[in-house]
Amino acid sequence: MHSRTELDTSASARGEALLFARSPLLLLALAFVVLGLLLTFTIPQPIGPMFWDHYLYLDAANRIREGQVPSVDFFTPVGALGYYLFTGLQSIFSNGQPLLLASWCLLLVSGPLIALVILDVQKRSKGLAYAILVPFLVFSVLPFNTGDFYPYPGSDGFGIYNRQVCQLLYVLAAALIHVRDRWLLVLTVAGAMAALFFVKITGAVAGTVLCLMAVAAGRLPFRLAMAAALMVFAILAIVEVSLGGVSAYLADILALLSVNDGSLLPRLLQAASLNAGLLIPAGLLCLLLFGAHLGSFTQSLRQLGEGPSIAAGAKVLDQPLLWLAAFVVAGILFESQNTGSQAFIFLLPLLLKLVIDEVKAARSRPLAIGIAVLAFAAALPPATAVVQKSARAWVGAINNVPLESRNLKTMGAVNLRPILALRAGRLREIYAAQRPAFDAFAEAGELPSFLLYSDFDFQAGWLANADEAVDAIRAYEAANGVRFGTIFNVDFSNPFPWLMDRSAPRHVAIGADPFRAIPPPDQNVRAAISAVDIALVPTCPVTNVNRTLLSLYLPSLEPSHNRITLTKCYDAFIRNGLKTGARTIEFIGGNNQAPGRSRLSLNSPLSSRIG
Repeated sequence: MHSRTELDTSASARGEALLFARSPLLLLALAFVVLGLLLTFTIPQPIGPMFWDHYLYLDAANRIREGQVPSVDFFTPVGALGYYLFTGLQSIFSNGQPLLLASWCLLLVSGPLIALVILDVQKRSKGLAYAILVPFLVFSVLPFNTGDFYPYPGSDGFGIYNRQVCQLLYVLAAALIHVRDRWLLVLTVAGAMAALFFVKITGAVAGTVLCLMAVAAGRLPFRLAMAAALMVFAILAIVEVSLGGVSAYLADILALLSVNDGSLLPRLLQAASLNAGLLIPAGLLCLLLFGAHLGSFTQSLRQLGEGPSIAAGAKVLDQPLLWLAAFVVAGILFESQNTGSQAFIFLLPLLLKLVIDEVKAARSRPLAIGIAVLAFAAALPPATAVVQKSARAWVGAINNVPLESRNLKTMGAVNLRPILALRAGRLREIYAAQRPAFDAFAEAGELPSFLLYSDFDFQAGWLANADEAVDAIRAYEAANGVRFGTIFNVDFSNPFPWLMDRSAPRHVAIGADPFRAIPPPDQNVRAAISAVDIALVPTCPVTNVNRTLLSLYLPSLEPSHNRITLTKCYDAFIRNGLKTGARTIEFIGGNNQAPGRSRLSLNSPLSSRIG
């Protein structure tokens, strides 16, 4: 016979298990399990526009494993959190495709934070909890931007940290609007704001706008806001004291501002125009909300005039129109600094609240329908864009062919259309054979194609060139008895140290865009470049971007390095003083040779491989 206590305990356990089975938290847990299983395999991705953007994570992770600290030991265009999360996830899932690792790594932070939101919301409504969680999972799991940067479907390997900011803003918005438990609210706001700061500082600016609106409207009491702020400052202090990362990060931001000194207004207008499909219904919704709540707003103003108080002021500001306007302003501010993002997805928790409140109020059925329709029209574009792009990319990849490679590790797990693979091979030959023509493009300050870095054939050709360069470096080392301990690529991304298990030079920036993200080299950078063992210079094709980038580093390379032709698509600067064995270097001048460049002599055993 079982005692009553045992029966009660058993019944209680079954009840808790049943509640969890119905809880949205189970869906979140299952999503983590499925993604973990997927990362145990190397899942090839269809190559996409600006695909090389996510190679920055490979470079950063390789540096972090060697003890380098982002912003402290090398310049970064964004915060370090994503790089650390990627490094940790890659150490667990070594077979994971880098794009998926980079896209999903933020779930290690955003997942627990959204769980806090769901934990509170499900107490009142499981339906509402699911309505908040499902869009979050869709945007977090599908590695695609809401905007189009190329007509053909492919994976979005760029704008990853912008997407992650939008996902954190989604969590923050859901907490500010729907969480009622005070300490869950404080924890979620503090966690989201700290993460926003360390992913991209413009995300923290947008998050601050959301928080200020919540404080002004009385949704986030000042005392709780201060508690969350103190938690954030405590996290920043710990990072600063232990790594010096906060002050170094802020110094990087100031350096970026000095490089990007253009007017903000054109960027704001561009952000608004790119998201017009969403902002137009949101603007109409603002007008409708203004008319619908004009009476209550006027009454709140009258009460404020009769007896001014914090509560009365909050009631005046706690208007649906002002909430939506503040969220839209925050979104435009953030998107003005982006190329690629999941723009305005954090409007969804607010739009959901507006529709629910209007249906409950039931003042006017036509009014409620109008608000619901406009809210749906504003919420739909991001979701349809991400789902449609993922479907096009992955369904279209059925007929893709894999990119053949020998040295690219998981970075080479990509595929593309057969006609584009053929085109990539042909263009590589043309770039190498017709070098003067592309030199002329570079001298004129033009790219061979206006969308060169988005062209799938360029991205595929870049990978093939890198694969050949690794072969050539190894062949050079074997023939000459040398080992290049530090490898630098004078290009946007530098995955070579990771590919070859070598080191990247300290102090040198990642994400090398000389027009937007590279401050002038200081003494530390010049010393690091001078000491690098080999610096690679891509030549298929030569571009004005790479020429500008090389001009920044050439004064540090010329006195200490000799330039050789490594492959048909890569030159290399070899540091003087390395053991050269039987290899002969002769300096020549020719129509297709840059001044001071050297190449292998014809009797070199490597001439057939890398001459």
